[in-house]
Amino acid sequence: MVDDPRSQVLAGTLDLLILKTLSASPFHGYGLAQHIKRLSRDALRVEEGSLYPALQRMQAKGWIASQLKKSPTGRTARYYRLTTAGRRQLGHEESAFQRAVAATMRVLKGAES
Repeated sequence: MVDDPRSQVLAGTLDLLILKTLSASPFHGYGLAQHIKRLSRDALRVEEGSLYPALQRMQAKGWIASQLKKSPTGRTARYYRLTTAGRRQLGHEESAFQRAVAATMRVLKGAES
């Protein structure tokens, strides 16, 4: 049985996706996952079991900060925002991703030869 690719985020891209999403606006965890899903046209889904440990790890590294606020539904939620260190890390992550995509494309094109 083949895994549904919509249920997976490419290995190594979760930090990039979170940082990029938070560069636009603060989000609570569920909203962050929904935003990524919506922007990817339902092609990428970030599962809670991956998202929250990543958010905790990124907060420990100082890339993001959080605070409790009321959500639009009136419930208290932890909102995450990008820090200055997170903006720098986003630049590193984007560059590394672009290099990986370029290298992968070279391999794919070379395999056709």
